[in-house]
Amino acid sequence: MNKQVLKLAVPSILANVTIPLVGLVDTAIVGHIADATIIGGIAIGTMLFDLLYWNFAFLRVGTAGMTAQAYGAGNRHHCARLLTQSLAIAGVATLLIWAIQYLFVWVVLACVPSSPEVETFARQYFCVRIWAAPATLALMALKGWFIGMQDTVSPMITDIVVNGVNMLASYLLAVKTPLGAIGVAYGTVIAQVSGLSIAALILYLRYRHTFDGLTRSELLGTWHDLRRLMSLNSDLFIRSLCFMIIYVGFTALSARYGDEALAVGSILMKLFMLFSYFADGFAYAGEALTGRYIGEKDRQSVKRVVRVLFVWSTAIGLIFTLVYGLWGLDCIRLMTDKEDILLASMPFLCWLTAMPLLSTYAFMWDGIFVGATDGKSIRNVMIWAALAFVICYVATERMLGVQALYVGYFAHLITRFVYLTIKWNKTYDRAFAEQKVESH
Repeated sequence: MNKQVLKLAVPSILANVTIPLVGLVDTAIVGHIADATIIGGIAIGTMLFDLLYWNFAFLRVGTAGMTAQAYGAGNRHHCARLLTQSLAIAGVATLLIWAIQYLFVWVVLACVPSSPEVETFARQYFCVRIWAAPATLALMALKGWFIGMQDTVSPMITDIVVNGVNMLASYLLAVKTPLGAIGVAYGTVIAQVSGLSIAALILYLRYRHTFDGLTRSELLGTWHDLRRLMSLNSDLFIRSLCFMIIYVGFTALSARYGDEALAVGSILMKLFMLFSYFADGFAYAGEALTGRYIGEKDRQSVKRVVRVLFVWSTAIGLIFTLVYGLWGLDCIRLMTDKEDILLASMPFLCWLTAMPLLSTYAFMWDGIFVGATDGKSIRNVMIWAALAFVICYVATERMLGVQALYVGYFAHLITRFVYLTIKWNKTYDRAFAEQKVESH
């Protein structure tokens, strides 16, 4: 089982590690050619896309879980149908995003306290990156489908291309052209389009036979076929809204304490996300293998994969706790040479050190529950986690100030781990009961 987990996890980790590197490089580029205002502007601009794209995370998550179960059941037609349906949903989502973009930016920036300089740069950043929406959403669906097909190499190739092009284009456009800091947004657009082209090529070269012999109606499926995917996606949509409250709320509330606090929070979260992408490599393996073995009706393999995944996640958490404990300030120094930001970050290093070991279990349960396609539990846990974040922040803000944000963030991680641990046995039994019903 270790071999199967690593076969899926390692390519995902290699791909995932390039994702935060893009953010690190963007922040490092801007951190060395501009001041805290521009760093804060990128943080707000990124937050705007988090608000949009996190709402459509179900394009990857839901597609991965359901495709893994169809793969395990040996249903090639359903695998193909799931991709077609997910890409269609991605197309509709793109039209919706383009339709509401100006109203969206106006409303969000009106609600987020920030200096005029930060707001101006955030608007410029958004207006450039919005043109990558169709490629970004289609890539979500494609990567989820690849993972469900027990293939993490194809997403790895796609992500390496996307993020390699992003880093190179952002550097060249921001440093070597008159565009300056806004060049990082143009680099992102170029990278997303490049990634979609590579993913489409992989799909044709490796998976075209999956679609052989299927008519248009078979690819689109019936309403009954679509209903289960839409039901799961609706739960995942609510989950994404709750993630938005926490992660975007963290950035927005940081801005209340000034541009310096916003810059510190942005850098610390990027370092934390660097860890999370290592942990997510094993979570993706959990999505693929849990879904596959449920589709195969193999109870014992599901139990074994859960045990193995938690051993690996513990190891990853311990390693990053050690790294951030010993070299946390050095990691921040790689991203900015501004002494005021470095000094302001020191009171928060304890949070950075503690986060990996605590959060790794929450990430792992997420992957396992996605593979089991238990949308209800995934939805409910994030509702409780968002409430924990808000309540703990409000309760401690007067006493702790900006530190209360980190208290709230920790509370949401604990809530996720405890709730999903309690729910797992019921989810496990329900998943196999549903497979038994579908087989008759």
